Amino acid sequence: MKSIRKILEKKKYIAIKLKRTQTNHLELKARINNVKGRFILDTGASNSCVGLNLIERFNLDAKESETKAAGAGATNMETQQSENNKLKIEGWRISKFHLVLFDLSHVNLALTQHKAKKVHGIIGADILQKGKAVIDYNNNVLYLKMKK
Repeated sequence: MKSIRKILEKKKYIAIKLKRTQTNHLELKARINNVKGRFILDTGASNSCVGLNLIERFNLDAKESETKAAGAGATNMETQQSENNKLKIEGWRISKFHLVLFDLSHVNLALTQHKAKKVHGIIGADILQKGKAVIDYNNNVLYLKMKK
């Protein structure tokens, strides 16, 4: 029987190693606008996001947003948005990538209370859908399909 890795690589997927944190989250490294960051992979997050305090770090063009964010025990949070960004995860890339910006301090507080490292943001379902993602939870690997 072929391994899932061989089957997906034959279909032009890239294997991205995930790290399981102390809080049982899956973490990955990515680059936004060519700047490295640490991100939680969150299948329940509709949009990928970055902390509001990291606008300059990731060279983001932030604009006001009417959207309110909710998640991880916090609700009705003010957001901003940034469009036309570049995202690179290992060899997988996307340009014209949209980000939601909001205060991630509650997320990072929860992580550090459990001796996990802070994150710069969250990779959400928007990227997972664009990359036709397959997650191998047993081996902590994310597969994203290369564009044709």
